[in-house]
Amino acid sequence: MPGVAKLLIIAGSDSGGGAGIQADLKAASARGVYAATAITAITAQNTRGVQAVEMLTPDLVARQIASVLEDIGADAVKIGMLGHAGIVRAVAAALADYDGPVVLDPVMIAKSGDALLAEDAVAALCDELLPRATLLTPNLPEAARLLRRPVATGSGEAAAQAAALIAAGAGAVLVKGGHAEGEICSDWLVTPAGATHFHAPRITTANTHGTGCSFSSAIAAELARGLALEQAVGAAHRWLHGAIASADLLRIGAGHGPVHHFHGIWT
Repeated sequence: MPGVAKLLIIAGSDSGGGAGIQADLKAASARGVYAATAITAITAQNTRGVQAVEMLTPDLVARQIASVLEDIGADAVKIGMLGHAGIVRAVAAALADYDGPVVLDPVMIAKSGDALLAEDAVAALCDELLPRATLLTPNLPEAARLLRRPVATGSGEAAAQAAALIAAGAGAVLVKGGHAEGEICSDWLVTPAGATHFHAPRITTANTHGTGCSFSSAIAAELARGLALEQAVGAAHRWLHGAIASADLLRIGAGHGPVHHFHGIWT
């Protein structure tokens, strides 16, 4: 009998529990997947912002990855906050022999506006990890920064930027449109075969901390379970919409609170 699907998450820790590795673990658990971790950074943060960040050494990050892969294994890998170029290169080297699906979420800026990726790491990420990504999941500002272009203002520009990121090496790109205006929130999944549009009514709430981390981890969890890419994105998209719709029930903190990862399990 096959065991439970397994996901390796490589990301930073959020002491407030709303984003980062904590959100990743909650998302994977909510989708029925076992998650192991390699932590890249320790942050002191809450719903109001990031107060301190301390990066782990690249060697320790690489050792965590090796420890998980040589014993537990991984049916998929999700990569989040990396911080600087040394960690980017260490992660790329540690995954050199891994041949499963990789979801790369280019975490650059926290919900509070705090920078989470050094400038020198952007080029390293494009060179070292973009070609390894089965799926890249930038939001609109992140896609623009990776390409050094203005932020896309419409579906045509967003799809064009996704296509440019595929040309730069990504296997497929999901551009998350939560930063755009309008009553409908749209995400665009672009692959070499074409584009798929995912949309849902925009929910009025300040409690959206960790949406990007949670979405990418939910997708990675669905890929670990064996779903095809478009089906994995669709399942994660529906789950995240429910998590945002239920976010106000949690009443966590005085700033941008987290989404409700377990909205389908407890209230």
